[in-house]
Amino acid sequence: MTTVDAPVPGSVAARLRTWDWIYLGYLLFVLAQPYFSPDPRWWEWPLAIAVCAATAVLWAAALLRGPAASHIWSSIVPMAAIGALTAPFNTNASVLFIYAAAVAGDTLPWRDARLWFAGLTVLDSVTALVSQVPMPYRLWGFVSALVLIWVIGLLELKQRDRRQELENERLRTSQVELLATITERERIARDLHDLLGHSLTAVVMRAQLTKELVLADPQRARAEAEEIERNAREALAAVRSTVTGWRQTNIRAELEAARRALAGTGVTLRVDFEDGLILIAAAEHALGLALREAVTNVARHARASACRIGLDTDGERVRLVIADDGIGGEAPEGTGLTGLRERIAKLGGAVQRTGSAGTTLTITVPVEVAR
Repeated sequence: MTTVDAPVPGSVAARLRTWDWIYLGYLLFVLAQPYFSPDPRWWEWPLAIAVCAATAVLWAAALLRGPAASHIWSSIVPMAAIGALTAPFNTNASVLFIYAAAVAGDTLPWRDARLWFAGLTVLDSVTALVSQVPMPYRLWGFVSALVLIWVIGLLELKQRDRRQELENERLRTSQVELLATITERERIARDLHDLLGHSLTAVVMRAQLTKELVLADPQRARAEAEEIERNAREALAAVRSTVTGWRQTNIRAELEAARRALAGTGVTLRVDFEDGLILIAAAEHALGLALREAVTNVARHARASACRIGLDTDGERVRLVIADDGIGGEAPEGTGLTGLRERIAKLGGAVQRTGSAGTTLTITVPVEVAR
């Protein structure tokens, strides 16, 4: 009476497993006694048919209701009672003890189920002693029931645990997939913010400058328009690579982009870059996006005239510093800096921001994860 498939416990599939219904075929043994009896008494056929019908109803109720403690009174106890009352007159009615054991194994905890197996074993033995069926026919039904109560019951217990483990595994897999989806969405959101915040700021500022230069300096206005087009194309390419997950930021490329972006706003840039400093891809990507976010903030909010970018190492940490001489202040951090802190924290690093004389952003990452 054990199953070989493993549907989700409590689902429609679990309650409608094909093999569970096929197991009702064992009730044919109950009909075998009056059928093969040379001189059946008048009540044997009605008794066998009534037992089969009642068992089928109780078994169907157990399957359709799914695992629940109520099976003790709705299925297990009635099956055991019918078996105890009818087995003395029809030895094959002891199959009801096996059905009761199967329901107990499929629905009850291990300890409770094994207590029921023991109780059904005792009940089967007592019923065999008071049976009206002559030997050796009496033994065929009762002895097989003694063995199968435990075999079928334990198999149902193991199969129930296997289904539960598969369900737990499915839930764990779903949770992992959900977390992976959330993580990927957060990554794309952070990258798009870092990317578009910088690129669109540069485009807006250059567009404003171009508008002012159209009549005063057409040649420079044309150059600025070409720069706007190039920035827009770079942003489009970066958006595509961000969505597909293949974008990696290069520090030197970001320094060049920072130089262009700040030049368009009239900010003088000085760069101090340690020669020979080579970073692994993950650290360079994170620091590159940090540099982009900081430069975007300088261009948007600082009203600075000068900016310094430094990248070096002290043997224990790689340090990126972006400092400007703008208005400074202690304004609340926006989503950009919040995402930046989260990104750097994943590398074991830290972000420090000061705004007393201009604004200084210091990003540090441990050397062991950066090089």
